[in-house]
Amino acid sequence: MTEMKPVTEATTVKAPVLPDAQTVTDVKHWTDSLFSFKVSRPASLRFRSGEFVMIGLLGDNGKPLLRAYSIASPSWDEELEFYSIKVQDGPLTSKLQHIKPGDQIILRPKPVGTLVHDALLPGKRLWFFATGTGFAPFASLLREPQTYEDYDEVIITHTCREVAELEYGRQLIEDIRQDEMLAELMGEGFADKIRYYPTTTREKSPKMGRITNLLNDGTVFADLGIEGGIKPETDRAMVCGSLAFNLDIKEILEGFGLREGANSEPKEFVIEKAFVG
Repeated sequence: MTEMKPVTEATTVKAPVLPDAQTVTDVKHWTDSLFSFKVSRPASLRFRSGEFVMIGLLGDNGKPLLRAYSIASPSWDEELEFYSIKVQDGPLTSKLQHIKPGDQIILRPKPVGTLVHDALLPGKRLWFFATGTGFAPFASLLREPQTYEDYDEVIITHTCREVAELEYGRQLIEDIRQDEMLAELMGEGFADKIRYYPTTTREKSPKMGRITNLLNDGTVFADLGIEGGIKPETDRAMVCGSLAFNLDIKEILEGFGLREGANSEPKEFVIEKAFVG
């Protein structure tokens, strides 16, 4: 039998507490390069669905190493969810990908961002254009009641290289359609407004191609039964992806007559400039 020793101040090891620390509650690895995780939510944190915060860990030099991450959970959720890539030699994600429940991360409680309903003028159809982990802010907005109060139709396009990289978004939308609590919160039939349009650029899938090409040649509109393409009178859009993707979509939307908006000046579309990757 192992001898039991009383715990004293001398024998207690106190774990270092990070500044603005929050506790990891769940981690899920989707592919070798993608994972999502949930952390505790500060009681004082208020944010609008679609915004981002700075999160991170302590670097090797003992100083906070922070990056901008969109909050993937909706504003009413008790926890905060994030969706991330894994970069093996990345200063932050090389460490962040190894977190597990019970660990702590740094979370600066100052949410900001342009992918919010306040930055758009009223419309009837809302487009979400995402590549890769740019799906994260839309994971928040797809679970936000205002999204369905404000729009008759919500189209989410998600472009990745391989099918497995679409799984986070596909499963989230499937869960939304079956979630009784969300149906009670948002009203029966709210999920019927969602139209999910995933595409891949490398691995074979039911719909191949870059969404930019599929917009330019009209394939998207033909597939969805939308006549006349995107119209500034009725359509609104949010964009989150790589810098090149954002610029390409911006050019396409402006070609349809839409104007880029901001929190201070709502227009027909907005782009998340903080996300690159």
